[in-house]
Amino acid sequence: MDENLNEEKNSPPNQTDSGEEVKKDIQGLLGSTKKFLSELLDIRSNTDQEATKEAIIADIPFKGHTSWILICSIFIASIGLNANSTAVVIGAMLISPLMGPILGIGLSLAVNDVDTLRRSLKNFTVMVVLSVLTAYLFFAIFPLRDESSELLARTAPDIRDVLIAFFGGLALVIARAKKGTIASVIFGVAIATALMPPLCTVGFGLAIGNYDYATGAMYLFSINTIFIALATFLVLKLLRFPMVRYVNSKKRRLIGRVASLFAILVMIPAGITFWDALQESLFRKQAQRFVEEKIAPYQFEGSGRFMDDFTDIEFNNGENPYIELVFMGNETIPDNVIATWNKQKEDEGSFDRLKNTELHIIQGAKNEQLDQLKYVDQLYETQKTELADKDSRIKLLEGELGKLARLSIPFADVSIEAKTNYTNLESLGFSPTIQTDFNKIDTIPIFEVKWKKDAKPFQTDEDTKKLHAWLKLRLKDSTIQLKEIVQD
Repeated sequence: MDENLNEEKNSPPNQTDSGEEVKKDIQGLLGSTKKFLSELLDIRSNTDQEATKEAIIADIPFKGHTSWILICSIFIASIGLNANSTAVVIGAMLISPLMGPILGIGLSLAVNDVDTLRRSLKNFTVMVVLSVLTAYLFFAIFPLRDESSELLARTAPDIRDVLIAFFGGLALVIARAKKGTIASVIFGVAIATALMPPLCTVGFGLAIGNYDYATGAMYLFSINTIFIALATFLVLKLLRFPMVRYVNSKKRRLIGRVASLFAILVMIPAGITFWDALQESLFRKQAQRFVEEKIAPYQFEGSGRFMDDFTDIEFNNGENPYIELVFMGNETIPDNVIATWNKQKEDEGSFDRLKNTELHIIQGAKNEQLDQLKYVDQLYETQKTELADKDSRIKLLEGELGKLARLSIPFADVSIEAKTNYTNLESLGFSPTIQTDFNKIDTIPIFEVKWKKDAKPFQTDEDTKKLHAWLKLRLKDSTIQLKEIVQD
């Protein structure tokens, strides 16, 4: 018997027991981690459902003081956008009461409250109409209506605006639900999501007759509205806010179905908007990578040069997308190289989103007037030794040749190339202008450009900058000035 006891003491530990101990340790670690994350991220324990609901419902009505606050914020935002003042625009965002009805829409859908939904939609519609109408009247009457960068920034939303609206809405409703509302979060979301400036931009677009501006700005406002309401709906569902109960069970089921249907209808355009913005973002990213990997490394044998800053990538909602590439210098890109780029673009593995994308190749070329200038320069070089008073005459002749090079431009060739590069170009003019600072007189080459009336202003602004830079490079003259003729 003693021998059996000794054998049990000296036997190795049971492997099953060791495995169970390890398993228990892992389960304990996972349990501790889960508990830590639950305490860190849980917001239900510190949520005041009744106070949150009352606060949101209290901000829905639009009358009296709220209406005048909205009107004042519209004027402030319109003036800030007109003056291109970011600080003034931010102030208007903080004043604006537009957020109330939007949160009311999300709340009513989450708790199945049709009466609140009806009030929210009614007040929201009145606010939007009043905002657009007031902004329209301001810009229609006010004599200064410059297209500032603050205005243009609200006309072309992308995927970043979708994400800002959604996460801003999440932060807002979470802050609203907390016991002791976090005011700084509410102010921050009001600035980030920017509901008022897009509506003012809609009014501006209508006032100047540019419906592309109005459509783009309303699109941005719709993105902000839908995703803030969607974020409110999701958070309140997560927090398990109690559903509104009705005495009539049939009515309750009907209202529940209507509310659910409305929530789905709200989410559908939100999903479509997000998907379209995502597709454009992925396309631009892949197009940029294609240019960096395939186009930029191309080596020229002569004086050719790829102008990366002039690259224009257009998605066009997936219809007829294109990549415009600009090359300067007398050396042209061989056809076989362009064919290779097109073949690489069709590579489904690396650039599958560029399959139906066109490559627009724009290249500089020689012209007769530049050759004439070279001839004059050569004549000067051969004859200058015969000139009397050599030094002064050489200086004079160099100055005259410089003026000739600047003023005798190949206007016919330049205008044809410009029209090819910029389809919205209606007319292009050139004239030398004499000016003085009262110390010396100089002649400045000035181009005048006029864009088509139906061209998008943000596009013409970008094209004007590109055209100006291209003219300087094309004619090798940094003093060239470009003046845009504003349509009546």
